[in-house]
Amino acid sequence: MIDEALEELDAGIAKAHESLKRELARLRTGRASPELLDSIRVDYYGTPTPISQMASVTVPEARMMVVKPWDKSTIQLIMKAIMTSSIDLNPQNDGELIRLPVPQLTEERRKGIVKVARDHGEKCKVAVRAARRDAKAFIETLKKEGDVGEDEADRAMKEVEARTKAGGSRTDEIVAKKEKGIMAI
Repeated sequence: MIDEALEELDAGIAKAHESLKRELARLRTGRASPELLDSIRVDYYGTPTPISQMASVTVPEARMMVVKPWDKSTIQLIMKAIMTSSIDLNPQNDGELIRLPVPQLTEERRKGIVKVARDHGEKCKVAVRAARRDAKAFIETLKKEGDVGEDEADRAMKEVEARTKAGGSRTDEIVAKKEKGIMAI
């Protein structure tokens, strides 16, 4: 029973870290990355459609992305979606494909992006603590019902705390790595 609580805790922490990594991948670092376009939806026949389902997105060089739509009639729709998004990129259309030059970030913009990255890290830590709270509540319930002894429950609580602390440290590592990438020129 206690193993189930610990497995749920580990799964909750892993899910929080995966979510953090997805969110951080969407942040601009000054380098081109197809993940920058993941959050953009194109109004395609009345349905919000991700660009990755309408075109191939490649990165031929560090500061350039190329979007090649499978249906050339969608170029204007994709251009409009990119221009109205919050990623601050200026698409260039040549009739066949869309080029997205990724400009160098200013120091001020970098600091703003780092702040957003830290906010995502804090949200991840909140999710880790929520998983800890659930695990502790489950162990407390087992203790009250008499399914586990006092000593076993105390050991389990210490293990929950240790795993939560490790999860928080891992969150800090992930955010620090992203910050380093953002601040690199």
